[in-house]
Amino acid sequence: MRLLFLGDIVGRPGRHVVADRLPALRERWRLDCVVINGENAAGGFGITESICDEVLGAGADVITLGNHSFDQREALVFIERQPRLIRPANYPPGTPGRGATVIETRSGARVLVVNVMGRLFIDPMDDPFTAVDRELASCPLRDAADAVIVDVHAEATSEKEAFGWHLDGRASLVVGTHTHVPTADHRILPGGTAYLTDAGMCGDYDSMLGMQKEEPLRRFLQKTPGSRLEPAQGEGTLCGIAVETDDATGLAKTVSAVRLGPHLEETWPRAWD
Repeated sequence: MRLLFLGDIVGRPGRHVVADRLPALRERWRLDCVVINGENAAGGFGITESICDEVLGAGADVITLGNHSFDQREALVFIERQPRLIRPANYPPGTPGRGATVIETRSGARVLVVNVMGRLFIDPMDDPFTAVDRELASCPLRDAADAVIVDVHAEATSEKEAFGWHLDGRASLVVGTHTHVPTADHRILPGGTAYLTDAGMCGDYDSMLGMQKEEPLRRFLQKTPGSRLEPAQGEGTLCGIAVETDDATGLAKTVSAVRLGPHLEETWPRAWD
């Protein structure tokens, strides 16, 4: 199968670049499954139902979230009726929504998508390793799923790497989100799991992590309260990772970084063209 994972959508530029580029990429690369982190899609903070529908309509199969999952309070309600929108599985029991979902591709293959959130330098949650083990035990690769994608929404690179090694051989792809800066360490681990520490963001890179530069810079310089952070409004860049799996094992055969747009050096899986 051909899998595409895209990093955090930040505001309108992120939504626009996904809407503009993804439909053609699905066709051009013959993608079987597309997963996108959408936790910053609504003005940089959370996601609304209309934006969720917009991203799914552009070609996403599943939307993952993170520490901003419920910044838009309506998400507490509509996440219950939208099985393709998932929040971290290690939220406390009773939190609305689900931490994993299984989708069926057009070819009939089953893809398990799991979302967990780290605990270092970020809002502390329940143990994410236990949470992901629980989800994979109920739907293991090869037995119940033809591919497994795990979004690790975390601040610390060490914690994300720990997930890669912990899940090596049990997942098709382990990919980090949250820091909005794409890393250059995409590779296939010895057990066959594709790994990337951070997918980056879908948003305007003429910014500070997708936000207009002036206010966050002022906060660093003055250390005083100020105005609300607002997304930058320039042209967005699409960032993520592309993986091709082996049909027999569900593990990765190839892995490529994806960066399409201004400000960053463009790259994509040229073998798919």
